[in-house]
Amino acid sequence: MVPPKIAAPPARMLPKVRRPVPTVKMDGMDAGETAERFDAFRASADRCGRPGVALLSALARARAATASGPASWAPRVAGGFGLSAAAGLGPAGFYADLAAPHGRRHVRVCTAAACFAARAGTHVSEVEEALGVTVGAASADGEVSLQAVRCLGYCYAGPAGLDGLAAGTGPSLADQLARRVTALAPPIPAADGTGDPVLLGGVLAGESSWQLWPEVATHGGVEQVQAEVAASGLRGRGGAGFPVAAKWAAAGGSPATVVVANGDEGDPGSYADRLLMEADPDRVLEGLALACFACRARRAVVLVRSEYPAALARMRETVRQAYEDAHFGRSVHGSNTALDVEVVEGAGSYVAGEETALIAGLEGGRGCAQPRPPYPTERGLWAAPTVVNNVETLAALPWIVRHGGAAYARRGTRPEPGTKLVCLSERFARPRCYEVELGTPVERIVSEFGGGLRDGAELSLLQVGGPLGGFLPPDRLDVPLTQAGLSAAGAALGHAGMVAFDSSVPPAEVLRHVWEFAAAESCGACSPCRVGSRRGLELVSAGKPPGEEYGRLLRLLSEASLCAFGRRIPPAVTSLVSACGGRLAGWER
Repeated sequence: MVPPKIAAPPARMLPKVRRPVPTVKMDGMDAGETAERFDAFRASADRCGRPGVALLSALARARAATASGPASWAPRVAGGFGLSAAAGLGPAGFYADLAAPHGRRHVRVCTAAACFAARAGTHVSEVEEALGVTVGAASADGEVSLQAVRCLGYCYAGPAGLDGLAAGTGPSLADQLARRVTALAPPIPAADGTGDPVLLGGVLAGESSWQLWPEVATHGGVEQVQAEVAASGLRGRGGAGFPVAAKWAAAGGSPATVVVANGDEGDPGSYADRLLMEADPDRVLEGLALACFACRARRAVVLVRSEYPAALARMRETVRQAYEDAHFGRSVHGSNTALDVEVVEGAGSYVAGEETALIAGLEGGRGCAQPRPPYPTERGLWAAPTVVNNVETLAALPWIVRHGGAAYARRGTRPEPGTKLVCLSERFARPRCYEVELGTPVERIVSEFGGGLRDGAELSLLQVGGPLGGFLPPDRLDVPLTQAGLSAAGAALGHAGMVAFDSSVPPAEVLRHVWEFAAAESCGACSPCRVGSRRGLELVSAGKPPGEEYGRLLRLLSEASLCAFGRRIPPAVTSLVSACGGRLAGWER
C-alpha cells in the first residue's frame, strides 16, 4: 500500500529547470516576437469565410461594456464582420457568459454539484442577499451583476465564487463577495497514490518538462511516437475513453490536421485539468507538441474554459515562453518541424466541451453538438481533420514516450491501463486531486485517501463521473475505478470527480439538482434533450412522484438524443434512485 505523497502547489509558477535552446530566426525576427508571428488560425478562418473566435472575442468585449441584452449589441458586432444579425445573436444568446447581464462589477457563483453539496445550495441565496441582486440579473444602477456557473474548479473548497477574476471559497463566501472579509482561494492540494506518478511528477516533485520534445522534434520518428502510444493502451481521459492512437490514426496523417487541447473541463466535481494547466502547463504543452508530431499536424489550439481565469493566463504565458524557447514556431529547434499554437478562451457552456460542439464554437458559432458522421477526424475545424484530446490525456504523453508504451501498459489493469487523476470534493476529510492506478477500489479512494467525510459525517451518496455520471450508495463502494467497473455499478468514470453528499441534503433535492443541471446545460440542438430536460425538471419540481410519463420521457431521452449529454440523463437519475433505496420511492422507471 503506497501512502499518498501530498503537496499543495503554490499559486505562482512552479520552478522549472529549462534546457538551454538556441534562438531561431523567423522571417528576420526572434522566435519570441510572437505578436507579429504568422497567425495560422486567423488565416484558416479567413480562407473558410468564418470569423472564428474573433467574433466571440468581439462579442465578449461588447457584453462586458453593458448590462443590456444581446439584441442591443450583438447585431452591431456581427455587422462589423460583414455578417448578418443572426450570426451575432446566435452565439450571444447561447453562451452563458455572453447571455448573462454584466454590471460594472460582475460576480459568478458556482451552483454545481460539489458547491451544492457543501451547503445544500443555501450559499446562492446568501450571496444574492449580500450583493443585493438576484442570479441572472444586474442591479438597477448597473453596478453589480450576478451569474450562476457550473463549475469554477474549487470543488475541494466550495462553495465558490468569482468576483471578476478573483476567487472566493468556503462557508463565508457571501461575506467574501460582499467584501466584508478577506477572500479565500486556496491552491489545489494534490497527492500521489501510485509511488511513481505519470501526471503529477511536475506538481509534486518539480520534474522539469521539455526534456523530450527537442530531441523528438529534431531527430525523432513519427512512427515511433505512434507506436509507443499504441502500445501503452492510453485512452482519452475526457470521459469518452476512446483509444488515443486510434483517434490519431483516423485523422490520416495530413499536415492540414489540427490538434485541439480540450481544457474545457466542465464536469462539476473535477478540477484535474485546472491543476495541470495552472501548476504544470509545460507538461501539457509538451504533450500537445508530441500529439501534433504524431499526427503530422502543424497547428494546435488550446481551449481553456472562461471559469478558469488563472489557468487561462498561465497557458497563455507558457505558450509565449515556448515560442521564445523555440519549442513552437516555423522551425522548432532549427528543424523542419513546424508548429503554431493558439490559446482560446471559452464562453461558458458545458456541452461546448463535446468535440463537435467545441469545434462549432471555435468557428464562431453556437456550441451545439453536431450529427456524426462526418467525424471530426475526417472533417472538423475549418473543414480540416481535427483531433481533440483532453488536457490530462496530453499530460500523460511525455511519460509514455520517455519510458515506453509497454511500461505504461503495465500500470492499472490489463483492459484499462495507466493512471488517473481523481478529484475529491469539499465534504471529504482530505479533499485533493489524487493520482491513482486505474482499477483502484473506490472504497480505498474514499476511505484511505479521502479519509471519509469531514466532521464525522456519514456518507449518504457518492456521485462519480460528473453530473451525468452516476451515484453509488455507501455500502456499494467496492468497485474498481475503471470504465467497465463503474458502468456495471450504474456510475461512470468520466473525469473521475467524486462528490460526496451527507445526510444534510435530501435525496429529492439531489434529484432536482441533476435535472436542473440538465435543463440549464442542454445545448438545444435536438428536441428530445431540449424539451425532455425541461419537462423532467417540471416533474421533479412538482413535489410528487410522476406517473407513466416519466418512464416514457427517460426512454425518449436515451434513444433519441443527438449526443451523449441527453443519453446520459436517464442512467444518471436512475442510478440515483437505485442508490437511495426506498428514499425516492415512486421515481423508479
